Amino acid sequence: MNRGKHPGFFARFLHSRAIHRLFRRIALLESFEGAAISRDVPAPLAQTLSAAARSEPQALLKTLHAHPDGLTEAEARAARRRFGPNEVEHEKPLPAWQHLWHCYQNPFNLLLTVLAAISAATDDTKAAIVISTMVVLSTGLRFWQENRSHQAADKLKALVSSTATVLRRDRAGSAKTSNEGATPGDTGPRQIELPIRQLVPGDVLLMSAGDMIPADLRLLAAKDLFVGQSAMTGESMPVEKFPMQRDPKTINPLELDSILFMGTNVVSGSATALVLATGSHTYFGALAQRASSTDRSPTSFQTGVNRVSWLLIRFMALMVPLVLLLNGFTKGDWLQALLFALSIAVGLTPEMLPMIVTSTLARGAVFLSRKKVIVKRLDAIQNFGAMDVLCTDKTGTLTQDRIVLAQHPDAWGDESAQVLKMVYLNSYYQTGLKNLLDVAVLKHAEVHHELDVVASFSKVDEMPFDFSRRRMSVVVAERDQRHLLICKGAVEEILAVCTAVRRGEADEPLTQVLLERQHALTKALNAQGLRVVAVAVKALPPEKTDYGIPDETGLTLVGYVAFLDPPKETTAPALAALARHGVTVKILTGDNEAVTAKICHDVGLASGVVLLGSDIEALDDTQLAISAEKTTVFAKLTPAHKERIVRLLKGRGHVVGYLGDGINDAAALRVADIGISVDTAVDIAKEAADIILLEKNLLVLDQGVLEGRRTFVNMLKYIKMTASSNFGNVLSVLVASAFIPFLPMLPMHLLVQNLLYDVSQSAIPFDNVDSELLNKPLHWQPAEIGRFMLYFGPVSSVFDLATFALMWFVFGASSVAQQTLFQSGWFVMGVLTQTLIVHMIRTPLIPFAQSRAATPLLVMTSLIMAVGVFLPMGPLAHWFKLQALPPVFFAYVAAMLAGYVALTQAMKAYYIRRFGWQ
Repeated sequence: MNRGKHPGFFARFLHSRAIHRLFRRIALLESFEGAAISRDVPAPLAQTLSAAARSEPQALLKTLHAHPDGLTEAEARAARRRFGPNEVEHEKPLPAWQHLWHCYQNPFNLLLTVLAAISAATDDTKAAIVISTMVVLSTGLRFWQENRSHQAADKLKALVSSTATVLRRDRAGSAKTSNEGATPGDTGPRQIELPIRQLVPGDVLLMSAGDMIPADLRLLAAKDLFVGQSAMTGESMPVEKFPMQRDPKTINPLELDSILFMGTNVVSGSATALVLATGSHTYFGALAQRASSTDRSPTSFQTGVNRVSWLLIRFMALMVPLVLLLNGFTKGDWLQALLFALSIAVGLTPEMLPMIVTSTLARGAVFLSRKKVIVKRLDAIQNFGAMDVLCTDKTGTLTQDRIVLAQHPDAWGDESAQVLKMVYLNSYYQTGLKNLLDVAVLKHAEVHHELDVVASFSKVDEMPFDFSRRRMSVVVAERDQRHLLICKGAVEEILAVCTAVRRGEADEPLTQVLLERQHALTKALNAQGLRVVAVAVKALPPEKTDYGIPDETGLTLVGYVAFLDPPKETTAPALAALARHGVTVKILTGDNEAVTAKICHDVGLASGVVLLGSDIEALDDTQLAISAEKTTVFAKLTPAHKERIVRLLKGRGHVVGYLGDGINDAAALRVADIGISVDTAVDIAKEAADIILLEKNLLVLDQGVLEGRRTFVNMLKYIKMTASSNFGNVLSVLVASAFIPFLPMLPMHLLVQNLLYDVSQSAIPFDNVDSELLNKPLHWQPAEIGRFMLYFGPVSSVFDLATFALMWFVFGASSVAQQTLFQSGWFVMGVLTQTLIVHMIRTPLIPFAQSRAATPLLVMTSLIMAVGVFLPMGPLAHWFKLQALPPVFFAYVAAMLAGYVALTQAMKAYYIRRFGWQ
């Protein structure tokens, strides 16, 4: 697989969390029985997979019209026309009409639709039109914003793609098959990197550690192949796979030895495999179709939005009946009271909340896309802002990917050409996961020519790397004579299987004294910030052809290769910026503590006491959770250690991010609140992540945190404005209804006023945010919103009541005959104060002087205030049942608005002193 590109297909369709949710929903985490298989997937599919597992490779190749050396380009094109792209249908983007319906379906729009129907049924056509306009506005804006977001994401994803290593025949036939010799004129198979979307049945793939399985595959050859199927079966341990089925009685497809399933991943080893099925014809695709109608469980972000929404709905459910009963009993006109109560219900409905949420998140995604950051889930942006702990791997994330082979000393500390030659042969013939260390070794092309590698050596066998052994070996034959096993890996693991040390041309027993000398030598190299890998060899007789892990014993240590892995230039400023903004950074690495401490020192991170993997094994979850909060650096960790630490930090109430790029980071990325990876990560790490950094500039992490907080603050602005303003309006209505003989405002007026208010708030997602609000993580706090509403709602009620008194006593609007004047005065005052509150509550500072709104919000609110004044003063007044107000009224309005600003600012100062401001 190509690890230098970001996944296109899996990023859209198969990131691991979706897989987990899917299989949990259809109960695949429990053991299968024969009957269960037929219920969960079509019986023909299970039978096809079972038959493929038991078939001889040559027969299966013939059935699929395939070839051991792969398809030709013409054959692949024909198959692609027949089978279509390798995509899972249920994960394709929704058609426009379905997307529009999805945007409409929220409690607020449904409530407004019911109110519009009731208005139409009671012949209140104008009210029905206004309410319908509000529904169209809410749905249309959300539809437009989501489309914008998706298009921006698709454009960014078009820059990159996920690929598989595929064999292709340049011409018909092959250079060599299992039954025939060389065919004249053939050039043999070639390896190409093909976008996963273009895979077809019959393709032959080469797989290695870190690869995602892109389709349902049948193994043709495998070497120590272990596959992670936990996303499908719930098994925590990788499963070993073999080219042929061992137990012919196996019924459960997931237990077939020679079948690899789409959505799983290669943990270790290497393989050659034949594509059996793609897209919706795979095992995963069949299950996905069954679960496509099942709603996904809500994320913490969605849960927060829902809690706030229900807070507002409960408030509406309490207040609307009060308004109905009060007006019904005092006015005697229950139909008019009902319409008025329904209008109050509309005014209390935060129908713009879905649009505001989508718009703010979409704006964040577009902003980050300009920074070359792929956001795979929109709500991950808000999690970015809520994050208070960032756990990160060291290698490849904090450090550069331009690793340099700095030294290659022997076991005595002297530079040795022999060590370099041995490690070069190991890296050259390795077919598994070639990491950055191998790349650095293979840059020494002079060794290749000096050894005459192709002519002098041939590969016999290989024992791939895995995280339990932490080493890998290749066996080479030197001019078809003796066999030489060359092993490289972690120092402790290599020393554990060595019995001798090479000194010049002779070997000496590995005594305790020599062992201590090796520890001192490697510790000194680590203290220089060098990453050390040990190299050992073992001579073997040429008769043996099949080797395994048991052969990695009795080795002779030849020396070490030490790599310089300096931190990225942006690491130190990025970590410092995160710390300034309230994000605690913790290092979780499999490397040793000395190298990690040196890197931490270089990037300005105080390491303190380092907690090792061996220490973690001795701690229970409670002890580790406490230690994890206090510790900054964790070293010599396994993937399970990393996942456990992240999970326990989440359990302590932290919002945890994880930054990693390797196979050993995938589990931690999956369990974190927000998984972050880089463009050079292995496939499984990128699939587990929510955010992908396409550039190496880690400062984008801090920018992402700040953008997440901006989106959250702008969402809170809308909620606080809506909640406090609506609460104040209802209080005013209740008081007015008790004392005046007519409705303080007609249902039409309330609806138009609310529509104007919604339009003015549509620019909130694009508003500026005060820097003071970005300095700490932000979380949903429904109780705080309720408290805010209780404190600021009555402020607007004070000036509503002042307006009532003004119209009643000064302008004489104290009878039913003068009710239109009264209602026009409150309409204008309501529009102006509700629009002005946008600027008052958007910031804890003094508006306009210390904090200025963004231009779109300034323009929109100014326009709405002008429209609010124009409606009663212009030619449309009669249509809206309003009338022109005397000019002197606006002088009173100016004075009251000044008082409103002063009182609101005073309340803000008191509220901030007592409760703070989020």
